[in-house]
Amino acid sequence: MHTTPSPSTAPVSSPPASDDQIGTGRAAKYAGLWDRLAEGYSAKPIADPAAYERKLAITKARLRPNDVLLDVGCGTGSLALELAPLVARVDAVDLSKEMVRIANGKAAAAGVDNVTFHHASAEGLSVFGQGRFDVITAYNILHLVDDVDATLAKLYGLLAAGGTFIASTPCLREGWVPYGPIITVMRWLGKAPPVTTLRRAEVLAAIGDAGFVDVRDEPVTDNRAVLFSVARKPTK
Repeated sequence: MHTTPSPSTAPVSSPPASDDQIGTGRAAKYAGLWDRLAEGYSAKPIADPAAYERKLAITKARLRPNDVLLDVGCGTGSLALELAPLVARVDAVDLSKEMVRIANGKAAAAGVDNVTFHHASAEGLSVFGQGRFDVITAYNILHLVDDVDATLAKLYGLLAAGGTFIASTPCLREGWVPYGPIITVMRWLGKAPPVTTLRRAEVLAAIGDAGFVDVRDEPVTDNRAVLFSVARKPTK
């Protein structure tokens, strides 16, 4: 049963980032892999710029100046820094120390002072406390966690009543591309972590089962393997 926390008040101070927020789950075990990939990841161009711009537009339209936002799986900070001018503050988490280091460098270079980057995994999010955030973004993360349902339940708890949850999720069981064998080969080569191959319908259903309402599948691309969803936590 879900409780409904009181709405958050922005801005709020961030908890200290520390390595004990990493946990021991599947994703955390591959933190070293993401550390090795961080520099290349940061320099890699966006695969579908048009789709990404649509995602940004949808996300930005749901932000308010007093919002406190959590970006889960922030990578090298591009999304968090893009959204920072539109909200009161951003907490952004990633399990890779190198990703966080690069993100902090980007923030310093851009003079952005309302974003805090934390070295943490989805397992370590409880440090933030219930009902803390007005908006949670989760771009390209749900296919990497141990338990999608448990992760969604945790994110639901972190949202204030009426808060917005925005996720971009690779659904690799859609379409004709044999992603399973491709990922297996990449894992053998040490270039990919374990990935859960999801379907669009099951992700949308899981978001609803977690307690979110008004779950929307927002069209951003013709590629069925890309699901961009927006949902909210009930106000009461």
